[in-house]
Amino acid sequence: MSLAFLKNLAFPKEKQPVQGGTCPARHPPFDFEKNRADEHQPPSPALTQKRSESSWLSCESSVDLEAQKHQSQSSTSSLSKCEPEPKRRFHFKPSPRMISDAIIGLSDGMTVPFALTAGLASLGDTRLVVLGGLAELIAGAISMGLGGLLGAKSEAESYNATVCQTKKMMNTNEASVIVHEVLGRYRVPTPSIRDTFDSLKKNPEELLDFLMRFHHQMPEPENSRPFVCAATIALGYFFGGFVPLLPYLCVKRNEVMIGLWWSISVMAVALFAFGWVKTGVVVGWRGGENVRQAFKSAVQMLVIGGVAAGAAVGLVRAMNHG
Repeated sequence: MSLAFLKNLAFPKEKQPVQGGTCPARHPPFDFEKNRADEHQPPSPALTQKRSESSWLSCESSVDLEAQKHQSQSSTSSLSKCEPEPKRRFHFKPSPRMISDAIIGLSDGMTVPFALTAGLASLGDTRLVVLGGLAELIAGAISMGLGGLLGAKSEAESYNATVCQTKKMMNTNEASVIVHEVLGRYRVPTPSIRDTFDSLKKNPEELLDFLMRFHHQMPEPENSRPFVCAATIALGYFFGGFVPLLPYLCVKRNEVMIGLWWSISVMAVALFAFGWVKTGVVVGWRGGENVRQAFKSAVQMLVIGGVAAGAAVGLVRAMNHG
């Protein structure tokens, strides 16, 4: 090692000059002329293959990104499906026809069976009152239901017959006269009436619907109307008539008069409440005028039921003493 040091000291090496400056460079200087010449030369096969591989990798990476995006969207949609949906509030509003049928069934059920049981109570046998009341309830409910069914079917038959007559009338000048009369009530100008009739005449179904609604005032009945009417009236009659029988089921056989007084008390409250509720459903619950109407209807139902029960009791007792 000492010999090498002495040799370097006796024979020093000459420093080679550095191109492009005094500082040593890690890379050779950039040759612009050579780069321009390389641009005009066609690329080598190795370079082409490398570029194709890089483009395929970039395409594959883009496909992977799309797949990941689609997967994230699907996972988001699945999570949204798993989330509980907001509860939908269901608002049921009975039709006026259904309210009318329920009133018919309940009013008859609360008066007729009550009067019958009150009359049978004068015979002094609770068992007889209960059996007679149940027989009347079942027979009355079936009879009232069949009456509602036949009435609704007759209404549908009347509507179909009126439709046939109206279709024949549409081919005459009478349809134009009716349209002018109906729209003239609302002070519609005559040119507008003519335009309206011409538009309706182009669509026979709309003209038929106009004549049925505004001239005959007969809306088309629903197909399920007869069955709904029968069920509503029958159930209303049965449940309304079952109320006066409850006190007789809670007393002994020889305590028929106690059952009668309890039946009168229960039916007085039931008739008053029914008259109040049926008017409140139809006209509303708020307001002084609505309250007065509900109170008036409740008193009417109470008086009608009391008169019917009193007449039945008096008639049975008169026949029994005679």
